[in-house]
Parts: sequence; C-alpha cells; structure tokens
Amino acid sequence: GYNRRDGYVQDLGTGHKENERNRWFLRGQMLFEPTSDLKVRLIGDYGKIDENCCAVVNLQRSAASSAILALGGHLNDPATPFADVTYNNTDSTNKVENWGLSGQVDYNVGPLKVTSITAYRQTHAITNQDSDFSSADLLGRNYQDVKFDTFTQELRLNTDWDGPLNVLAGAFYFNEKVDQSNQLLLGNDFRNYANLLIQGQSAGAFNVAAVEQLLGALQGNPALYTGTNRFFLGGQGMTEAYTLKDESYSLFGQADFKIADRLTLTGGVNYTHDSKTFTANVNSTDIFSGIQLSNFVTPATNLFIAQGVATALGNPGGVATSTEIQTMATGGYGTAAQTAYTNTIVPTATATAQGLLGLTALQFLPPFLNVPNTLEPGKLSDGHWNWTARLAYDVNDNINAYASFATGYKAASINLSRDSRPTQGDLTTINTNAAYVALRRANLTYGSRFAGPEESTVYEAGMKAKWSNGTANVAVFKQSIKGFQSNIFTGTGFFLANAGKQSAFGVEFEGTYKPAPELTMSLALTYLDPKYDSFQLSAFGDLSGTRPGGVTQFASVAGLEWNHEFSNGQRVIFHADYRHEDAFALVEGLPGLLVKNPLTGQPTSASIVAAIAAATSRKQTIDNVDGSITYAFNNGLEVSAWGRNLLNKRTILQIFDSPAQQGSISGYPSEPLTYGVSARFRW
Repeated sequence: GYNRRDGYVQDLGTGHKENERNRWFLRGQMLFEPTSDLKVRLIGDYGKIDENCCAVVNLQRSAASSAILALGGHLNDPATPFADVTYNNTDSTNKVENWGLSGQVDYNVGPLKVTSITAYRQTHAITNQDSDFSSADLLGRNYQDVKFDTFTQELRLNTDWDGPLNVLAGAFYFNEKVDQSNQLLLGNDFRNYANLLIQGQSAGAFNVAAVEQLLGALQGNPALYTGTNRFFLGGQGMTEAYTLKDESYSLFGQADFKIADRLTLTGGVNYTHDSKTFTANVNSTDIFSGIQLSNFVTPATNLFIAQGVATALGNPGGVATSTEIQTMATGGYGTAAQTAYTNTIVPTATATAQGLLGLTALQFLPPFLNVPNTLEPGKLSDGHWNWTARLAYDVNDNINAYASFATGYKAASINLSRDSRPTQGDLTTINTNAAYVALRRANLTYGSRFAGPEESTVYEAGMKAKWSNGTANVAVFKQSIKGFQSNIFTGTGFFLANAGKQSAFGVEFEGTYKPAPELTMSLALTYLDPKYDSFQLSAFGDLSGTRPGGVTQFASVAGLEWNHEFSNGQRVIFHADYRHEDAFALVEGLPGLLVKNPLTGQPTSASIVAAIAAATSRKQTIDNVDGSITYAFNNGLEVSAWGRNLLNKRTILQIFDSPAQQGSISGYPSEPLTYGVSARFRW
C-alpha cells in the first residue's frame, strides 16, 4: 500500500503546507497445511510514515497572544479557524517505522483443537514540533524519540463435541518495553516574551532584569542571575528519559452448556496479573522554574518597605536601616510619616512582593523528582479476577435473544511525561520527614505519577436477527467503571488520575436491508448517556455529576451501496454514507485556564468554573458525507474515485491549552472536502 496526499493547511511561517500524507506498507502471509489436522500461518508486515503533521490553530487569544504579536510574531485569526492558515518556525517531524511478525498454529486432535499464536511488534517514532504554534520562537524544540517492543504469546484449547457441553481454556502472556527520550527547550524569543508578560502581570513594577536582580539580592548576590544563569534563555528547558517494562499474564476459561435445544448458558472466568517497572530521569535547566518564589515574598516585602522608608526620608534608591523603619512605624518622624508608612509604604510593598507569586505561570518546567528513589521504587503490581455469564435463546432460526453480565479490569497506568508527580501521601512524607529531605524539590507538586487499576461491570441484553434480505442487531447496556483512568493534556504534559466512578447507559442498533439483490442499505444508531458519578480530584477540580468529554449523546450512520455486475463479469460499485453526531464537548475542562491563589497555591474557585465552562461551551456537531465509485475488472484490478466530507462541514477535532500561553486555547481542525483515486489489485 502507498498513500500520498498534499497538505491542505498553509503554514505562513515556514512557507510549506501541513497535514500531508506520505506513508507506505508491505504485508504478506504464508499458509502451510502439512496434514488435514495441522495448519500454520505466518504473517509479516513493515511500514513507514514520514509526514509534516499536524496543523494546530489558535481558538482563543489571551495576554500571551498580545505578547507574541508585540514581538512581531504571528498567530492565525481565531475567528476563522477553518481558513487553513497557521504559523510555525519549523516544519514538524513525524517519522514512524513499524513492523511485526506473527505465527499461528492450529492442530486438531480428535474433538480437541489446540491453537498457538506468537507475535512480536516494534514501533519506533521520532517527532519534533514547534509547539507554541506561532511564528515567534518561544518553544524552540519539542522532540521525542520513543520505541515500543511488544511480544505476546497465546495458547488455547477448545472442544467441538456433539454433546451439550463445550469448553475453551487458555493462557495469554504480554511483554512490552518502552524507551522514550524527550527534549522541550525554550526558543530565542522566550526571554523577550516573558519580559512582556512580567511587565503586564506586575503593572510595570517588574521586568525580567529587575526580577533577576531582586532575587539575586535577596540571596546575598545581586549578580547571581547574570551570564548563563539569566532567566528564560534559549536552550534552557527539560531533557527527559523514561523506560517502562510491562509484563502480564492471563488465565482464562469458558464453557457453553446447552440447557435445551435453543437455550445456551455460557460462563467464563479470567485472572490477569500485571507488573510494571518504570524509570524517569528528567533534568530541568530552566533557571526560573527552579526557584521557589513563595520563599521570597516575605524578604521582598521587607526590602520594599526599607526602600519605601528610605525614599520617604529623602534617600531615593537607598535602603533604610531597621532603626529608621522602626522609628517611622512608631511615629518618631511625625504623624504624617507614620500614616504614610501604615497606609502607603507597607501596603504597596506587600502587594508588589505578592506579585512575585503571579509569575508562577512561567514556571512550567520545574525540577523533577526522578524515579526510582528512596521513597518510590518505580514498581506497580496488581491482579484481578473477572467473570462473565450469558444466556442466549434462539427464538427461531433467524432470531437470537440474549442477556449477559461481565466484569472487566484494566491494570494500573504509568505517566511517562514531565507532569508525572509523586502521590499526595508521598509528597507529604517528603516535606515532613527528615529522612527524605534529599527528595525535596522546588515547586514539587503532587499527583499524576500513576493511576490505579480500573474495575468495570457491564449488564447487557439484546437481540441478533438475520434474514435473507437483511439483518438487525439491538443491544441495551449499563456499564460502571470504578477508578476510571483519566488522562488530560495540561499544555506541557499530561495529568493522569483516577475518577471515583464513571457510569454509562446506552442503546445500540445496527441493521441492513437489501430491497434488491444489487442494493444494500445500512443504518446504525447509538444513544449513550455517560457521567462521572464521582471525580473530585480531576486536573481542574470536582467533576462529579458531569458528562465526560468527547462523547455525543446520539450518533447515527446511514449507508447505501449499489453493486452492479455487467454481463462480462466486471462490476461497478457505488457507495455513500452519512454520519451524524449531536453536539458534544470535546474535553471536560482546560487546566491551563486555572489561576492559583497566591497564598494557598490552589486554583481559585472562579478559575475552576471558567476552566470547565470554556471547554464545555465549545461543542461540536458532526455531519459528514463520504462517497466512492469503484470499477472492478475481472483480472483483480479495482480502481476507485472517492470523496470525503463532501458537504465540507468543518469541525475542531480536539481542543487543548496552548503551551506556554496561559489563557490561550488551541485545536486541531478537521479535513475539508478531499478527493482522490485509489487502486487495488488482488491475485
């Protein structure tokens, strides 16, 4: 297979187009049948991708956007997100190499069938991106090199007896290794960009140089942050390396028992055990992100008071002594001076010093606590039993009705990103136990290191029917998940957490109808009503009682296919389908819109409401029509002309916080109307 497409988004920063396609693959298989009871199938595939992907557009500007424009940078107009225009400094890199081998052996021994499936797959991806998505050089490098090696082995034994009971038993082994390295580095414009933001944040009280001088002076060396120690220099940032080894095994069994001629009871059991070992070796060279600003509020307040007193005493630019400050505070210089001290000098100094805490939004690459360490071993292990039961009844030769119950399990997940932090309990231990003082880091927060396992329960009832001219399948289900694993992009990394409980009620219908031998009509309908029953510790506050993002309540797909065979055996095939999804929010909230209380370090309630509202108010409705016409020759050649999104209905596929631009929102635009040709040859 070979797939090539021009890009459709014009990058006015680089002069090139984004969202192109350039990929190819090979796949082949061999089948050996030495005897009637032995079958061996070998499958291999290899593929590569090398593309300039994926265009991002600005959807909401902020003060950060104004700073970018003031630097001479450019952003697309958020009012026209589908103008297919974007701005970057460099083209993205997306190189993916993927290959795999598998072998399946089936061996029949009388009424027993033994199956073995062995598989190995390797994926290697190298990516780089201008992740500020503007023509200003704010994030000069966002590079990732990740490699997955996956080995699986499955063994199954099943019976095919004429009696009422048939059984299946088996085992499954999974072994995966992940090696990942990343770099996120500041660009050459970031210092000037931060300077504008700091001036705006402090109403002109500070700039970068003033903050450097102040923090150095408070540490006894005004020249501490000079030269290569200056803040926000190009090339400062994070260098990351992660490894993960995931090893699991499952033992499973299932039995089908015919209670009566048309009634079958199925029962199954599965035990899965999963073990993960992970490491994180991350180094931040971002000087400013490594400073605990809260430690400097009180010293800065005292310094500003001393400077204010000196100015009031006729020594502008000087620093008053403690005696002079005490004398003014107690009225020794007169009532007017005492009043100025109480009503002007102290409040102004306090407010200016508190303004330092407002600069924490620029500390998005703080020091990292690597794993393993003396408190965190970098290991997780858990196991779980799952059960299934199903009762199926053949109403007649065409209709089968069923009811089922099943439990499910998803092992604990590890956060391999720069937002991976220790648990709240571990952070408390680090900060309060002298034995772990070596683990303390500036700006170290808690949560998101890993998420515990999920446990699900599903009840389902339905009907499956098949007639000579059609099919109909209906299912009604209720699902609940304890410990649902939520993974939210925060603008620079990912916040991984467990919800207390998520549940969903749904109804599905799928059907086909052939009014004529050459004509097939299809229809699929889905109603889904999910909610977070409990999710208090999400990335942006309590989401209990709300609807998860990315899920529409009602979706439908209608299709039509006409397959006409000519007298010479050649065929023409016309296919069209229409997909609709009711309006839905893409995400539950946007963590980058959170504003922290300078005193507590926690998000303000108003910003939590705003972060959720900004996401849930941006809803998408999907209306998409695709179509194709294919001519199939007798020699196995098929040539197709096709069109996608024929109505040219554009949507935003996903929204997220713009990296390093608090208050800004970015998103991925969907494809416009596209068309092309494809060919397939079968032999």
